[in-house]
Amino acid sequence: MKVVLDTNILLASFSRNSPYRTVMDRFRNRDYTICVTTDILLEYEEKLTEKFSLAAAAAFMEALPDRSNVDWIHVFFRWNLIYPDLDDNKFVDCALAARVDYLVTNDRDYRPLKRLGFPRLTILTMEEFIAVLGKGS
Repeated sequence: MKVVLDTNILLASFSRNSPYRTVMDRFRNRDYTICVTTDILLEYEEKLTEKFSLAAAAAFMEALPDRSNVDWIHVFFRWNLIYPDLDDNKFVDCALAARVDYLVTNDRDYRPLKRLGFPRLTILTMEEFIAVLGKGS
């Protein structure tokens, strides 16, 4: 299974004490693949550093690119489908270029994309994604 994780999902599942920790644990177990671009990784690093210790953020960011369940995606077309926060388009563009199974986010700005007939993109909330992960156990 291939997914794009919006930064809000990464942050919510990062802490060992998080009720959503299963998302990160299942990634570490290689139960799914995360698709990323350089822009996504830069945002991950920025937000992890703001919310967690520099050492924890650095360790995660250093290990991430070398994992077998991380796919580096090169985006050649920018869809610009999200208007309220243009910065979110990097996640949509990555998801479409990688032909992921799911884009996982709790951001309401993505909701209008659920009604699009084209391009087709399946967007899940954190809870919906955890349910999908549970079915794969």
